Amino acid sequence: MVNQHFEQRTRELIDSLKAICAAYGLGNDGNEFKVITQVFLYKFLNDKFAFEIKKVRPELASADNWESLVSAMSADDLEMLQMQLGPDTARLKPEHFIAHLFGRQNAPEFAKLFDDTLRDIAITNNDIFAVKTDGGSKITLFDRVSEFITDPSKRDQFCKAIINKLGDFSFERIFNEKYDFYAALFEYLIKDYNKDSGGKYAEYYTPHAVAKIMAAILVPEQQRGKINNVSCYDPSAGSGTLLMNIAHAIGEQRCSIYSQDISQKSSSLLRLNLILNNLVHSIPNIIQGNTMLHPYHKDGSALKKFDFIVSNPPFKMDFSDFRNELDTKEHHDRFFAGVPNIPKQAVEKMAIYQLFLQHIIHSLKPNGKAAVVVPTGFITAQSGIDKGIRQFLVDNKMLAGVVSMPSNIFATTGTNVSILFIDASNKSDVVLLDASNLGTKVKEGKNQKTLLSVDEEDRIIASFNSKAAVEDFSVVVSYDQITEKNYNLSAGQYFDIKIEYSHLSPMQFAEKLQDFDNQLDELFKESSFLEQQIKLQLSGLRYE
Repeated sequence: MVNQHFEQRTRELIDSLKAICAAYGLGNDGNEFKVITQVFLYKFLNDKFAFEIKKVRPELASADNWESLVSAMSADDLEMLQMQLGPDTARLKPEHFIAHLFGRQNAPEFAKLFDDTLRDIAITNNDIFAVKTDGGSKITLFDRVSEFITDPSKRDQFCKAIINKLGDFSFERIFNEKYDFYAALFEYLIKDYNKDSGGKYAEYYTPHAVAKIMAAILVPEQQRGKINNVSCYDPSAGSGTLLMNIAHAIGEQRCSIYSQDISQKSSSLLRLNLILNNLVHSIPNIIQGNTMLHPYHKDGSALKKFDFIVSNPPFKMDFSDFRNELDTKEHHDRFFAGVPNIPKQAVEKMAIYQLFLQHIIHSLKPNGKAAVVVPTGFITAQSGIDKGIRQFLVDNKMLAGVVSMPSNIFATTGTNVSILFIDASNKSDVVLLDASNLGTKVKEGKNQKTLLSVDEEDRIIASFNSKAAVEDFSVVVSYDQITEKNYNLSAGQYFDIKIEYSHLSPMQFAEKLQDFDNQLDELFKESSFLEQQIKLQLSGLRYE
């Protein structure tokens, strides 16, 4: 009940912030998500700081006004208090507190004070919370929020409206709760801002079912709590749904997250997701940049290798402006099966997922594991780069299996998808699973979407992890069998062909044959009649 109460209060806070943005002309504006996410983050960091200092100094927890007690501390005492906080807690000064701004809201130029406060928090905590670009620049935690309001005369009132909403309740009581709350919270927070915008490297949102299945197969239940000090990577991270799921399966303090994404918006959302999910230690590994052209994470001059990789890469995108830079000797080891050509008629349909998939295979440790969303056409293509990648995985015995998902599992695309599981340590049987007939179809806006039930998700996970062969659902095959089938990874190609046998007496057999003869006679009669009718019509046309 406590979680439900706080989830409801949190949703109300987010809705009220959106209402303020709408009232000041930012509704559906491109900058609205920056205001909402940054103001929410300011609230979250303020309450997290309060929670942590009260653990260090219990007398603050029993005080009616902890802010005034902290404000009265000497500079040395405050510095000592901040040093006792964990590395994932923002270092705040008394003038950073929400309560301080609330008390100063009638001061002249309040908008400037509000912006200066956020900027000072960002600068003070730059080493912890800044996201880097592939060129080495740092993207700080906060922008000057009021400047998104084009009319300067309205900025003070806008910031006052915000600060008056932030003191209504505190997150402090839920910081010891499990992180399922934060997953739902993050999804609600960004639900209007993570749509496919259709632009270059548009953000893609991965459904929970796909993320859950990927994490549960990469890290089976019996391995949870036993994996330590591993690296998890996503070269097209988006807002981080896949990374959060794999981190929760391993344990947030048992792994380090690495990512790269060309979108500044996605990188900012991923940073927020890491802060909410107790993964602040990984923020220095979040990179904004072009993974294909400028892969950032390296060990010396070589690309860094990872223990786990998850990815839902964009399938098609125009990368013709840098395509030839990739098709050079420097990149041949990484793109071992080749670089897609530029289609003559539709440049935007260049198959960029083929590059991401090869980059992922190249970035795996010798015993690493990966799960990648691919278009289902990838698993059956009989030539080209797709087949070359499959052949590489099979010939090098580094394939765990494939799960073919139902159509419309993604509401924003009609492309059928499969999840490719790579396991460099799997030298024996491969699991091919056809889940395309599962799920319930529902309408989501103008789109149709297929939803899997929890039981269906668990059935997929259990069948794959136990390597169970289930009629018309899953099959377990050897690498040699896959080679014989021209490297086809579609489960249906390996299902047994069922032939029904019926025991008939001689008389029953004769009756069956007579039925067939009668049906053929009827068909011939119909055919002759139609032929005569056509001749009559043609002769009539000639007569006219």
